[in-house]
Amino acid sequence: MTALRALSSRAGRCASALRAGRPGQAMTEVVLLFPIFLLIVFITAKIFALLVLVQKLEIASYYAARRWQLESHISPEYTTWDANTLQKDIEKNIKGYIGFDSASVKKFLNLRELRMEVTRTQVWNVVTITVVTNPSGMKMLCKYPKQSVCAAPYGQACNNGYDYLCQGGKQLEVIKYVPNRDRPIQFVLPGLK
Repeated sequence: MTALRALSSRAGRCASALRAGRPGQAMTEVVLLFPIFLLIVFITAKIFALLVLVQKLEIASYYAARRWQLESHISPEYTTWDANTLQKDIEKNIKGYIGFDSASVKKFLNLRELRMEVTRTQVWNVVTITVVTNPSGMKMLCKYPKQSVCAAPYGQACNNGYDYLCQGGKQLEVIKYVPNRDRPIQFVLPGLK
């Protein structure tokens, strides 16, 4: 209750000072802690961007694999249509979903390029989606060299994180294996053609 009274009296003094035309004085805590708060918010947003990008990649890879599974052909005479038309359309839709079409999303997620590759085998089709990133633009975190930041107790994960934040060009890759054909095929009784 006393805290509420103190806050109320401070707000009243502030209001009367503003009405009288006297300038207010900034509190030391606000002046010193606000930049630190902004830095924490910015770092959290960049980490959140990486999590969003990974989730978008998983969803896009499922879409690409399922659509390839249902719409691609087994017959070799249609492989050029699959590669030129179907794969390009899937890749265009994936780029739009991940955020390559929007400049603000592209900057927030640090996107540079997207590649989609399909490798055909006799049983499986291997659909690989790769996203290459730009540096995150957080120069303050990249002030110290990687060798001193990722010293002894930290391993390859620290090196990968440092490379993602400071150097860019990191590749996030998702691989899906889909069978050659999962289309519903019309049932034909033997001998009835």
